[in-house]
Amino acid sequence: MKNTQLSFLFFFSVKLLLSQIDTLIVYSPVMDKSISNLVITPKDYSIQGERLPVLYLLHGAGGYFSNWMFRVPEIEEYANDYNIIIVCPDGNKTSWYLDSPIDPKSQYETFICEELVKAVDENYATVNNKKGRAITGLSMGGHGALYLAFRHQDIWGAAGSMSGGVDIRPFASSWNIDEVLGSYAEHKSNWEGNTVINMTHLLNGELEIIFDCGSDDFFAEVNQALHEKLVFAEIPHEYSVRPGAHNWAYWRNSIRHHLLFFKHFFEQD
Repeated sequence: MKNTQLSFLFFFSVKLLLSQIDTLIVYSPVMDKSISNLVITPKDYSIQGERLPVLYLLHGAGGYFSNWMFRVPEIEEYANDYNIIIVCPDGNKTSWYLDSPIDPKSQYETFICEELVKAVDENYATVNNKKGRAITGLSMGGHGALYLAFRHQDIWGAAGSMSGGVDIRPFASSWNIDEVLGSYAEHKSNWEGNTVINMTHLLNGELEIIFDCGSDDFFAEVNQALHEKLVFAEIPHEYSVRPGAHNWAYWRNSIRHHLLFFKHFFEQD
């Protein structure tokens, strides 16, 4: 991970009935560019005077920072119902939320873990420790959420994945992953070292984990394999398979299960 300078922030806010939605633009020194991120706060956020837990919600391949809001507008209500802050980062279309070993312009692990978390904590009334942070996402974002949380258990206390690409190796020719890792044939170590299923040895027993996948999803087998590996290693987690495919209908339902899981996590003493 690279040392970074203090980020420069700019805000554009839109007041809505149930909550406030901000577009938080964070300058990333490590990539030398400004990145847009959606921040949803409850309607009484500005007057209730308490620090709130934060859920980081990641988009999938080909998505963008406001993807979740446009596809599942109910998340605005969920921020209010659960009294949490929801942050939707922009992970570029196919960054896979990692620091690319071949492309210095794609350093999204550093951006989210060092630059964005710091910016959110400095500019919102957050519970600014891992007991007040959770992260989840869909597809590429499911991979990203577990990837970041497994590698940074000092930052996140709970993590999830919805239809996540938790083993990217079988999909070496898909979704431009080779643009951030290089080709599998020439850079096998990059693929082996940056796939979630190979990172379970990093778990310290403190991270609370939830993940699921639709029974008709092309990621169903790799999710089942991750579940079996965690069971064998006796690592606690919540895993489920429900009817559904790799689509927004499934994720619209799945996010509700994740929010309940994180609610229990945030309410722990």
